[in-house]
Amino acid sequence: MLAYHAKLPLMNLSDLDATHNAALFDLLADRIRASGPISFAEFYETALYHPRHGYYFTSDPTRDFQSSPNVHPVFGAAIARRLAAFWRDLGSLPRFDVFEAGASTGRLAADVLRYLRTAEPRFYDAIRYVIQDVTLTAESATDHLLDLGIAPGKVDVAAALPVTPQIEGCILSNELLDALPFHRVRRREGELYELLVGFEDGAFVDVEASPRPDITAHFEALGVWPGEGCDAEVNLVAPAWIARAASALRRGYVLTLDYGYEATGLYAAWRKRGTLLTFYRHTSGDDPYARIGRQDITASVDFTSVFRAGDAAGLHTVEFTTQAEFLAALGIGGALAQPPPGDQLEAYTALRRAVVELTDPSRLGRIRVLIQAKSSTDTQAAHA
Repeated sequence: MLAYHAKLPLMNLSDLDATHNAALFDLLADRIRASGPISFAEFYETALYHPRHGYYFTSDPTRDFQSSPNVHPVFGAAIARRLAAFWRDLGSLPRFDVFEAGASTGRLAADVLRYLRTAEPRFYDAIRYVIQDVTLTAESATDHLLDLGIAPGKVDVAAALPVTPQIEGCILSNELLDALPFHRVRRREGELYELLVGFEDGAFVDVEASPRPDITAHFEALGVWPGEGCDAEVNLVAPAWIARAASALRRGYVLTLDYGYEATGLYAAWRKRGTLLTFYRHTSGDDPYARIGRQDITASVDFTSVFRAGDAAGLHTVEFTTQAEFLAALGIGGALAQPPPGDQLEAYTALRRAVVELTDPSRLGRIRVLIQAKSSTDTQAAHA
């Protein structure tokens, strides 16, 4: 759920409407007053995912940040071509599962299926597409997909990944891992502290505390620590999610698109403030205690931990690249090769603008794309 990290300037959030979700603010304040400071991960999960007051249940994220599926259907068409290559690499299975986690309203699923219906009809017939998102119900998903031109029954809705190896095909996520709860830490005078969330004088504040054992163990295993004087984020849920994805996959691929870095880049000594960002009305900030329940909060993914979690769970890394390179290899610019007829100039201009936006290396193009495989064909798709 991350947006333009490098491009948007950090703004003074006091210049914009700073209204909190009052019910959510009081809920968190009362919890801290009753039991003491809480982890940032708990604060985050409540602020964004509380089922009545959380950001993702009460706001329209498209007003606050841009994501690739919402730019143009050309993104879904490119993803569809990669899925078709996976299908062929697995022997053109009579049934090919696609499980899209964090699917939001299902727009990406709709764009993928619309493209395949015309361009790859045999694959379209074979595909069984399942979407999952904490905000989705079967009824709301059906309504969204009907609005997007997908007939009932072509897409199913799941509450979570299966707990046993059932999927033969691909587990797909787009900007999911950077929307999972994370902890915050600080390295000061050679010591590591966890930054908890306290409440003082009517405001939420950072509180330094001894780190949880699993945070310390995470950095010890990683072999990389935040630099002296640095704040940083620790996402323990993302590696665990990859491990669950691996256990749900009988054979096939895990395709992950997200903002992030390998650990040496994420925890570089020059990165003093970490990667935490907030988004409100397409403006970025760095204060997670502003507009509680009304702004997105995110941090970059530690892909080193994701690689290792996948390896430990039986996955093999096939490809790790940028979205710009990934989409270029899939021929996203091919539609721009021929000048359009005069009556299609407006659509051509929109397509051209979308291709630039999706591949701009300072914006959406710098999203990282990770392909992991679980089968004897794990190296074939890299050359599709």
